[in-house]
Amino acid sequence: MPAVLASRLSKSYGQVQALKGIDLRIERGEFFGLFGPNGAGKTTMLRILTGQLRPTAGEANVLGIDVVREPLRVKALVGIVPEVESPPSYLTAREYLYFVGRVRAIEAIPRRIERWLEFYDLGPERDALCKDLSKGTRQKLMLAAAFFHDPELVFLDEPFINLDPIYQRKLRDYLEKYVDGGGTVFMASHLLDIAQRLCDRVAVIQDGSIVASGTMEEVRGGEKDLESAFLRLVGAGP
Repeated sequence: MPAVLASRLSKSYGQVQALKGIDLRIERGEFFGLFGPNGAGKTTMLRILTGQLRPTAGEANVLGIDVVREPLRVKALVGIVPEVESPPSYLTAREYLYFVGRVRAIEAIPRRIERWLEFYDLGPERDALCKDLSKGTRQKLMLAAAFFHDPELVFLDEPFINLDPIYQRKLRDYLEKYVDGGGTVFMASHLLDIAQRLCDRVAVIQDGSIVASGTMEEVRGGEKDLESAFLRLVGAGP
């Protein structure tokens, strides 16, 4: 059973078609990247696959679970980092991670909190209110929350945004180890250089449709890099 399987997945907002009959298969243990211009449908697809949004048509299964029939079960199993970092404003960093642990009913919450506070060097901000944290620090906190319960699949929407080069490198190294250990990543991003280093397979979405998918080499075609191929595929090349 693949980690993600979608068939004819569509989503409309009135007369606007955000997704147009998407077929998608992501194997377990794969690092999959989804790329496209703003408004192409990346976030809509991620929200459907994580049970946050109902499709207009089509089917999707995540870890063998129907995302329409059992959205809460999907949310319980996967890790999610949304496009906009949004931890609760009036909880501290430590309180937020404790809240995540209680909601997910996992064991050894204090130990896990310390692990992630240390990993992202959040010790000095542990008792600061989330509303007072920088965007980069909030992003680290959302990443910690996504991996807090050791999920086998994570959905990451622009995970590197707001991180400085030091923590981009640290996250990249962690994601490589996570996948090497059997985890699966679905990442939507604009950072093509990072994606080129990490992804096993990629897809390019434009106006709600997949215009290319495959291994990095297959999608690049004759182009020198992923950026050049991306610009050609979305009609923005020379």
